[in-house]
Amino acid sequence: MKTTSLKSTRRIENKKKKMAALWEISKLNEYDRNLKKKQMSDAENLKLDLIGIEVGPKPKRLRKDSDPSTANIETPPLIGETGPSGKIKLSGEEFASLKKQLREQTIKMRQHPNFRLRDIGDNASLKVDTENRIPLFLSDIQHLILYSQIGVHAPYSPARWCCLEKYNRLLNTNILIIENLSLYHYSSYENNFPFLSSKFQHELEVLAPPSYRGDIIKEISMVPITNTQMKKFINEYGSLESAVTKSEDLFDTVKNLFPIEESILKSDNEYQNALPPSDKFPRTHLLLSGWELVEENYPLPIKGLMQHKYAGYVLTKDKYKEVTPFSPMFGVDCEMCRTSTGDLELTRISIVDEKLNVFYETLVKPDNKIVDYLTRFSGITPKIMKNVTKRLKDVQEELRKKLPPNAILVGQSLSNDMHALKMMHPYIIDTSIIFNITGDRTRKTRLQTLAREFLSEKIQESRKGHCSTEDSSASMKLAQLKLKKSICFGDAVLGGIENEFRTYAELGSRNYATSMLKQVTKLDKSASVTALEDICSTYKYYVDKGTEGQEHNKIKFYQEKTNGDVIKKFCKSVLQQSLNIAHIKVPENQLLTNITQTFKTVDQWVQDIYNHTAAPGLCIVLFGGQKEGGNGGCFIQVKGNY
Repeated sequence: MKTTSLKSTRRIENKKKKMAALWEISKLNEYDRNLKKKQMSDAENLKLDLIGIEVGPKPKRLRKDSDPSTANIETPPLIGETGPSGKIKLSGEEFASLKKQLREQTIKMRQHPNFRLRDIGDNASLKVDTENRIPLFLSDIQHLILYSQIGVHAPYSPARWCCLEKYNRLLNTNILIIENLSLYHYSSYENNFPFLSSKFQHELEVLAPPSYRGDIIKEISMVPITNTQMKKFINEYGSLESAVTKSEDLFDTVKNLFPIEESILKSDNEYQNALPPSDKFPRTHLLLSGWELVEENYPLPIKGLMQHKYAGYVLTKDKYKEVTPFSPMFGVDCEMCRTSTGDLELTRISIVDEKLNVFYETLVKPDNKIVDYLTRFSGITPKIMKNVTKRLKDVQEELRKKLPPNAILVGQSLSNDMHALKMMHPYIIDTSIIFNITGDRTRKTRLQTLAREFLSEKIQESRKGHCSTEDSSASMKLAQLKLKKSICFGDAVLGGIENEFRTYAELGSRNYATSMLKQVTKLDKSASVTALEDICSTYKYYVDKGTEGQEHNKIKFYQEKTNGDVIKKFCKSVLQQSLNIAHIKVPENQLLTNITQTFKTVDQWVQDIYNHTAAPGLCIVLFGGQKEGGNGGCFIQVKGNY
């Protein structure tokens, strides 16, 4: 008899263990299959149970050799027959039909347009405390309107603050704009808006155009041109200024949050041949736009935030001049220490000019006791601060006097420095934005890395901490280097703009715009504006520049004499176009004498427009705000068809 070796014995034992494990796995798989079948059956019964239907036993299958005439076939229940639980009893074809209906309903719900907020939109929600709420710009609402109509063909996306899914299934988008009503009215008299407050899921604060000398019609109607559009106009007409006079599609428009004196300026195209010797393109192209300032958390003179979040902040000037390609640049850097309040407070500021000479530098004694000098980063020590007496308010006053009214401030993530200074400024170049080596706009590159890669300089290496003069000089050098190269230099995001989806809008000229209504109707869409006579005329101007006798087949204008007539006409014509705007204005005297009835009437108008909206449709109600009475409000709801 042949003896089995130890190695063979182990091999046989391993095979036995594997077979035993395989058997256990097969039993577990069988158990899982049976459990899944039971769960699916329970889920179906639960759906039917929720709507009050009891499922009867499934009919038994007849054997092939059985005689149908003698088979004991159960009689199907009569319509309305109930089971032991008292609920409607179904079986056979009725059960299969109901399952089909439920399946179709589920598919229909998945294909329904859906609107939801992103983080920036959530920050503007009325659910957020006033102190922490950051309003949206009216341009954000405009981007949503455009996207709801032409989707991916829109020049700007609302993706920075919201998401609209299945936009192409919307039958229409209806907007009701009400001037002279503000968020204050809604918050104080919410009981008088029962339909608006209960039906509209998303309630947002919007920066009111009156608070920054803006025009709500222009803000909604005018879409700033993109870089692609700008090149197209220049190639066709020679310059943007020429395109404004010769083309029906281009408008000249300027908007700003700050008190800027209006003046007649040369265009960027005219400046192209009269730039500073070191610049290849206008430095104004590197400035952050208004909503970029908001997105990057720069302090801004926004109504509501000035009383709460930005209490104690001041403007760098009472009046500003228009910025030009010749406006002076100043590199800024601040160092902070942690105080007893837990916040970082200013302890040193350094500002350099374009020649890298120190323009302003001082140490600052915080208003609260320093508990952590953060010497590793700030370079500040108790010895350095021993005899310092200058306070933040002194620095603010000195800077307000020294800075020119068209100064451009340059810095790395300069929003932190502006908060430390508690100052607000309109013209900002942020090196953390104009330079990017990650290819992702949300991932910032450190100043130390940028200086090493682009300037071949080593900074922030001292064990004694950072030097604010060194950092401000590095920021200035980076901005100057970019101006010597091109707007895409050092920016991996702009370098791959054709293939990359970006939150930031494609760079163009913010001083020129095209008509939103014209952009919508270039595709297979139509639009209408129903408004009071003077308001309707303004909308028409932003379409045809006031050209008499010009007709627009896809854009209809309806002029009415009263607010009530506007709503009636709007409801009658709302199904004829894909985009409909109703614009009314509540008289000041009605807000003083009969405010309760006025708000109830407005709420009824909102309900009328919502009821006449085709489903699925997007409804937007916009309160225009008041110059002294508060910001505007935006209420958004997708009307369903299920």
